[in-house]
Amino acid sequence: MFWLKKSLDLPTKADALPGRSMPVPTAETHHVNGHALKGPYPEGFETAVFALGCFWGAERKFWQTPGVWATAVGYVAGFTENPTYEEVCSGRTGHTEAVLVVYDPKVVTYDELLRLFFESHDPTQGMRQGNDVGTQYRSGIYVSGAAQRVAAEAAKAAYEPALKARGFPPITTEIADLGPFYFAEGYHQQYLAKNPNGYCGLGGTGVSCPIGTGVAAQ
Repeated sequence: MFWLKKSLDLPTKADALPGRSMPVPTAETHHVNGHALKGPYPEGFETAVFALGCFWGAERKFWQTPGVWATAVGYVAGFTENPTYEEVCSGRTGHTEAVLVVYDPKVVTYDELLRLFFESHDPTQGMRQGNDVGTQYRSGIYVSGAAQRVAAEAAKAAYEPALKARGFPPITTEIADLGPFYFAEGYHQQYLAKNPNGYCGLGGTGVSCPIGTGVAAQ
């Protein structure tokens, strides 16, 4: 999505771009189903945040999943306040491209979303995903609360041996507490629904993740 050569090292807080006090403009509703991107969300619904490379294709994976009420793309795990896409792509904000998933846990579980996350990309590639290279393409799970952290760590621990058996290196996915989620600009929201022939560099490993199938981490 952004082809200029840049550092693969995350900036420090002192080195990061300053940002701004006001959010960048974004869409109000989901282009596919009309639901509110920023809420309010239905009572009893939960949220999850994942980063798995270019957020255009990543978001589509989740909005196509039964039980997912809304999705949105944005920037997480960086230092710059209210960053723009261009700033994130510079590698000087510390953010990664992420997807916010609003879902009904009675229809789809967090474990099932974790399985979709891991199987939809290669979580061993570090600061890249396929041909997309840069810190904003790193793999991450950004958790809200202890239960999500436990589930995320268990999924990672269960998937890594399966990948290793197929010759893949260790998983590089970061698991961290969710900080601010900065919604990306409106044209990025549900991009592949608006542009069906648009770019998507997302690709999995072909290795099944046992989480969500009744197999627990050992």
